[in-house]
Amino acid sequence: MPVSRGVAIGRAVLVASSRVDVAHYYVAADEAGAEIDRLKRARDAVAGEIHALQRDMPRDAPAELSALLDVHLMLLHDEMLTDATKHWIVERHYNAEWALAAQLEVLARQFDDMEDDYLRERKADLEQVVERLLRRLAVDAGDGQALPLAAHEARDFAGEDPLVLVASDISPADMLQFKKSVFTGFVTDVGGRTSHTAIVARSLDIPAVVGAREASRLIRQDDWLVIDGDAGVVVVNPTPIVLEEYRFRQRASELERARLDRLRHTPAVTLDGERVELLANIELPGDAPAAVDAGAVGVGLFRSEFLFMNREGRLPDEDEQYEAYRAAVVAMAGLPVTIRTVDIGADKPLDRLSVAELRHEHVLNPAMGQRAIRWSLAEPGMFRQQLRALLRASAHGKLRILVPMLAHLSEIRATFEQLARARAQLDEAGRAYGRVEVGAMIEVPAAALQAEMFLRHFDFVSIGTNDLTQYTLAIDRADESVAHLYDPWHPAVLQLIHRTIGLAQAAGKAVEVCGEMAGDTACTELLLAMGLRSFSMHPSRVAAVKQRVLRADTRRLAAAVHRVLAAESPATEAAAAFGSVQAS
Repeated sequence: MPVSRGVAIGRAVLVASSRVDVAHYYVAADEAGAEIDRLKRARDAVAGEIHALQRDMPRDAPAELSALLDVHLMLLHDEMLTDATKHWIVERHYNAEWALAAQLEVLARQFDDMEDDYLRERKADLEQVVERLLRRLAVDAGDGQALPLAAHEARDFAGEDPLVLVASDISPADMLQFKKSVFTGFVTDVGGRTSHTAIVARSLDIPAVVGAREASRLIRQDDWLVIDGDAGVVVVNPTPIVLEEYRFRQRASELERARLDRLRHTPAVTLDGERVELLANIELPGDAPAAVDAGAVGVGLFRSEFLFMNREGRLPDEDEQYEAYRAAVVAMAGLPVTIRTVDIGADKPLDRLSVAELRHEHVLNPAMGQRAIRWSLAEPGMFRQQLRALLRASAHGKLRILVPMLAHLSEIRATFEQLARARAQLDEAGRAYGRVEVGAMIEVPAAALQAEMFLRHFDFVSIGTNDLTQYTLAIDRADESVAHLYDPWHPAVLQLIHRTIGLAQAAGKAVEVCGEMAGDTACTELLLAMGLRSFSMHPSRVAAVKQRVLRADTRRLAAAVHRVLAAESPATEAAAAFGSVQAS
């Protein structure tokens, strides 16, 4: 499935192999010797363990057991394992663990191709030997493990060829580490188009394909890859003719981006004079300058949960959160910033230590479990801490609080009770805070069907089309096996969105769409026809959506909306109706 548009061409870098889960990071050239020494120490230690096993073996043990240990010793000292692993360290600057995992991938494929059954089954012995080595390396590394692959540090080791990332899966937290990396694209085995991994991937603004099933097993280290983010296709070791065709498409895409870039600071006004607010979705305070640069007129969704990830069990305290929220508000220079309270759960879990601390137990279907506002209300101390930080940051600019996944009146009342207690605590401590508007996410059908009640309690509503589609259609959007059934154009989904927009306008309350539909130009005319005037999307999509807005006549679009909503196939009807409207 394509999740981020464009074409990427580069050499494959395999990380987070599904076969062996190890740390991946680069080492400088002058550190290669130390990594090789680590590898040697691990090899000698494992050899000592095997010799000790043979020495202490009971007399009545089967002779085959000793022979098997001999095979392990032979594999341990085989040049195909040891020398080739050193090559990955010296030539590609991989750490010892990553180098071992990379060479295991190479050798495992060679074993798979062997015709002799006995030799083919020796792959299991090789995997056991490598696992022993990895355990010894982990002991050798202790607590001083180097940082994972990701960093701008990787630029020093990229060499001349562009690189593309291939992995079984990449968590949203890990994706954040790749924001300034050397990778020009990525491919994963699992995931859906609107999983949070895919959403954060689009924040990289590089081509990406997910749900490629066996990609991380079929693609080899250093293979040349073409990632077609428009079609959801990955071409491995393309022929010169195919490669040239994709390079031409790359150049055309760059020209189109340059053309759209000229619209960045053009006001988003339709042909009939309707002003449209194009806002940005961000994950971290550092994303705010990119939002301004893209021409966004504010932040419609700051996903605060990313402040809580990759922290090894240590959650951000009130002051740290306050500084992050304040930084985003200040960076937007007077433009509004909407910050969503922490939306932990489902495909955005905390790391293991945090989960253990907060008793977030494994459940069969986390998308239906204790996530978002349910999680916050179950941890009132943590929730009030975040609310205090948000209120304090509101003293520095226009900040709005957005509450995710509300469905019950009791949850609404409990949320405002916690907010009142947070204000009282700040008053008692003598801390300054500003006035904030409070909004609700409309992302479960229950909320959409109770929109009148929500609008009585909240200052604004924001429609999260990703979850609204997921829950309306009973589709786990992170599960590639049912991703083809995920359809934001489903009549039931569109009717809930249309109903919510209409009720908000009737109540005189602001309404925006902050899900993936907001940044999808195929949906722009439909949402305008429904009356939407506030879209929040990834900054990279602002210019493309603005182009559609500038060409739209909302009066003519509105005249066709009921025909589209009544159609059995709204997408087909919209293409015909809105295409003709724009052409006229």
